Amino acid sequence: QVHLEESGGGSVQAGGSLRLSCAASGYSYSVNCMGWFRQAPGKEREGVAVMAAGGGSTYYADSVKGRFTISREDAKNTVYLQMNSLKPEDTAMYYCAADDREFCPAADFGYWGQGTQVTVSA
Repeated sequence: QVHLEESGGGSVQAGGSLRLSCAASGYSYSVNCMGWFRQAPGKEREGVAVMAAGGGSTYYADSVKGRFTISREDAKNTVYLQMNSLKPEDTAMYYCAADDREFCPAADFGYWGQGTQVTVSA
C-alpha cells in the first residue's frame, strides 16, 4: 500500500502563486506515475498534471499550461506542483495521485491523497 500526503494548499489572491507537495510512503518503490488532480464544487475531478518517474512523459491540462509546473524528486518519492498566475477558476480541492503502471493512466490512479484546498480570490 502507498500512502500519499499533500501539503502547501491555502488561500491566495488572483495572480499569486502556491506550491503543492506530495510525499509518498509505504510501498512507494513501485510507483511510476505521480500527479495532481483537482475537483471544484459541482464539477467532475480533472487531471491537472502528471509525470512519470525519472521526469519522463509529462501531461498538463490545457487550462494550466504555461502557469503550472510539475516536478519530482524520485529519491524522496515526492512530487511538486508549482502554481503561478493563479486564477479564481483554479479554486478546487487538489489531490495527489500515484500509480504503479508503466504507462500513466488518464484518471484511474491506484493511490490517492486526502486532498489540499486551494482558494484563489479575485
